[in-house]
Amino acid sequence: MVIKNHASYSWAEQGYIYLWTLFAVALAGVVLAGVGPMWQIESQREKEIELLYVGDQFKRAIESYHISSSGKAKRYPESLEQLLEDRSSLVIKRHLRKIFLDPMTNSHDWGLIEKAGSGITGVYSKSDKIPLKRANFPEQYSAFSEAQSYKDWKFVHATGAASGTDSKQSTTSKSGLQNATPTNPFAGDKATAGSNPLSPNQPANSANPFTQNP
Repeated sequence: MVIKNHASYSWAEQGYIYLWTLFAVALAGVVLAGVGPMWQIESQREKEIELLYVGDQFKRAIESYHISSSGKAKRYPESLEQLLEDRSSLVIKRHLRKIFLDPMTNSHDWGLIEKAGSGITGVYSKSDKIPLKRANFPEQYSAFSEAQSYKDWKFVHATGAASGTDSKQSTTSKSGLQNATPTNPFAGDKATAGSNPLSPNQPANSANPFTQNP
């Protein structure tokens, strides 16, 4: 009789353990279902910060190339590679330290904005995704608040934009660039929105002005 009672208790205990296991699995599923979308949103916000930083770097490099171009008629680069090695004068100049990845597409295939007969005046991401960020942009990028996709985040040198531009697909060479995974060393720093601490000739320890506001 004692043996029978012991067996019944053992089966009961196993039943409770099984039910608690099912409950734990179900609870974990609910938690993961809630955390998943939150993680995706946070990841997208981080990519937006990176895109703002990288796009701004391209814009400033293009501006530097334009300012330093020789001759009466100022010119823009004919390719993004010319920002790495500007051979338009006797002294080779570097306006950009590398061709950055587009964090939204994870590729070097940037959309290029060109001024007819003058060269590349700006870049933009080819991502069709809808931006999360809708406010608190620096003044020069205030139009981004109305963007329908990241394609509308156009990082253009003001002179080129004022003269009218047309877009074409990037044919940037991928050689030697695939392993140059960009990191944003300024993501942990704070800066006042609308400030402009990044200049083409400034050391790469300046703060990222896009990290403060979502």
